[in-house]
Order: sequence, then structure tokens, then C-alpha cells
Amino acid sequence: MKIERQVDLAVDPDGVYTLLMDPDRLGEWVTIHAGFEKAPDRLEQGSEMIQKVKVAGQRFTVNWQVTHDERPSKVVWEGKGPAWTKARVVYDIEDRDGTTHFSYLNEYQLPGGAAGRIAGRAVSAAAGREVERSLERLKNLLEA
Repeated sequence: MKIERQVDLAVDPDGVYTLLMDPDRLGEWVTIHAGFEKAPDRLEQGSEMIQKVKVAGQRFTVNWQVTHDERPSKVVWEGKGPAWTKARVVYDIEDRDGTTHFSYLNEYQLPGGAAGRIAGRAVSAAAGREVERSLERLKNLLEA
């Protein structure tokens, strides 16, 4: 399953990157964020955190690791959730003549084979709406 969204931000790429990589600020813009079980003070290549999330009424934790960190243009996260679920999140941050084009990609696998894929459609729709809300919050936060 895959969710892709983009937003243009009236902030320089480094400002976008700085906010995205600050775990203390994650709850300000990520709507599904419900806290941490473990997180470093600063995120960079190799950083690990355990995030509590709530999606479509379900609460669970995801163990994340920053697997690629190219300040300020690209960050890749690899995550493992319950029941062998996996996720990969990519932040692409591109300077466009004084604004920043931010592309968000989340690829994930749900358990349960074909039944999981069917149930995943509902989860995917809810997650897509949450990503849109999160990017709207990010834009409001950065441009305030």
C-alpha cells in the first residue's frame, strides 16, 4: 500500500528539514502521533525511536530507524509495527525558487494476505486523510 502527497511551503528547505527532524515537534504536525516510548533528542542517520500512533481508531507502536539522511533534501525512515507490519517513509525536500516543495511517501505492508489488503483499503483511506491533515498542519506551523 502506498500514500503519496505533496505540499509547497513558503519556507527555505533547511527550515523544513529542521522541523521535520525534531522529535519534540512531531506532535505539532503529525495527526496520528500519540507520543513516544523512546526517542532521541535529535534525529539523524541511524537514529531509532519507538512511536505510539493512532490510525483509524487503532493504537499501536512503530519502531523507526532513519536509514538515509541527506540534509536538507531527503530523509528515509524504515519502520516495523505489530504483526510483522513494515513501513517506509520518504521525505523529499526540494528548493523551488524561494519556496520548498515537500513530497511525502509512505509505503507499508499490512498483515493478513488478501484479507489484510481488503481491510487495508479502509486503513489506507483514513491514513491518506490523516497525511493531508498533517501536511496542512505542517504548512500552517511553518508559515505562521
